Amino acid sequence: MKNKWTAGIFLGALLIIIGIIGLFMRSGEFPVNVGNGNEDVVDTDTGRKLPVPALLEDQNPNEGISEFEISVQEGETEFIPGQTTPTLGYNGSYLGPVIKVSRGDEVRMHVRNELSDETSVHWHGLEVEGTADGGPHQVIPEKDIWEPVFSIDQPAATLWFHPHVIGTTAIQVYYGLAGLFIVEDENSKSLNLPDEYGVNDIPLIIQDRSFTEDGSFLYYDNMMDGAYGDYIMVNGAITPYLDVDQLKMRFRIVNGANARNFDLRLSDRSEFQQIASDGGLLESPVVSDSLFITPGERAEIIVDFSDYEEGDVLELISDGELVMTFRVGEEAEDVTEIPEKLAEIERMDPDLVSGFKSIELDGMGHMVTLNGRQFDMDRIDDDVAEGELEIWEISTFRSMMMGSAGHPFHIHGTQFQVLSRNGEEPYQNEKGWKDTIFVQAGETVRILVRFRFKGLFMYHCHILEHEEAGMMGQLEVY
Repeated sequence: MKNKWTAGIFLGALLIIIGIIGLFMRSGEFPVNVGNGNEDVVDTDTGRKLPVPALLEDQNPNEGISEFEISVQEGETEFIPGQTTPTLGYNGSYLGPVIKVSRGDEVRMHVRNELSDETSVHWHGLEVEGTADGGPHQVIPEKDIWEPVFSIDQPAATLWFHPHVIGTTAIQVYYGLAGLFIVEDENSKSLNLPDEYGVNDIPLIIQDRSFTEDGSFLYYDNMMDGAYGDYIMVNGAITPYLDVDQLKMRFRIVNGANARNFDLRLSDRSEFQQIASDGGLLESPVVSDSLFITPGERAEIIVDFSDYEEGDVLELISDGELVMTFRVGEEAEDVTEIPEKLAEIERMDPDLVSGFKSIELDGMGHMVTLNGRQFDMDRIDDDVAEGELEIWEISTFRSMMMGSAGHPFHIHGTQFQVLSRNGEEPYQNEKGWKDTIFVQAGETVRILVRFRFKGLFMYHCHILEHEEAGMMGQLEVY
């Protein structure tokens, strides 16, 4: 018994020491303020209107070809009145514009890195060749340009893009590098859903951040489950408000936080309808009064504000914390509808599986592993033939023993289908296409995976501090 207590004390001390070392090692080249979690609270009651990211202009007039220019740059942003925060952004000081394309388009990207450090742009959720994925093998050196070309061949979906470089991913995302990538297809265009961008079709990039007294970001890795912020932000504004008319509103929700899960609800506990998950529309709407969404995941929901009266105020909350506020305005004509059938999803057949992979996510803080190993850029952990159907079993049993809250697991370059959760049917809103799946401590989730493009792809925990600490592997599709 004495030896067990000694081992436990040693392990705890080692976790703290490694955490402190890792925290400073990952500070990178950016002006990172590292805190101990006990800083004074700053006044962030900004009463700010929700910013809506602009649609990025297509530079190519030819039909079927979409061409975009992205500048990764440093800047300053005012989150707190009277104070400026050093930030990073795409084509601006914080976050980025929305890229919108259609299925069948050839996409030509011109990504210029204006930072004083290397970066990359990972197209999270896009099914593309490995050389266009934007992972750690497609690093863009400082003051250099990356020009991938790829075709869009997947259903309508809300995807996103963000850095994926070894050692500074968490910091670069925390400082503002994230943007939306929307795919449309013939089916989505034929539905009478709310789809007027910026009017009744609004993106909500939800994050959390901490600040120092002078307004600078305070990046604090709690050495357990990643970097949590003191304040919730939506589209780069702290707990903003949005004026809405009495009609149906579509919200494309992205959990863009480094590590925090959000359990979203309306303050009056009224129901809404989820119409899409990571990889696109669900077959049918799912009615719910809450949405649990983990880092990297996306969901599209529709809230019907026609049930309210002018002057009503409705809050979006997560675990008792304010996320944003809806201020209900006048009655409005609403010709949109939510059909009972949203999409036809081709189900992959488990009987056609020809391979099996087991993924075990272990540990917490900076002592994390994937299948007992930490990431090595020079090691290929697994491979699979292009087009081959496999079952992947993801489990977190050892993480449960260490007290972890679970892990959002993401695979690059593919959209998968959830087969089972702990041997049971997956949740209704998990029955569409997914590229990120949350595996709670002690759970086992089985997914059906098929890669349609060749190349080298990452798979990892999307708690960014866990990813950087080594909870990541790489797979070659041949």
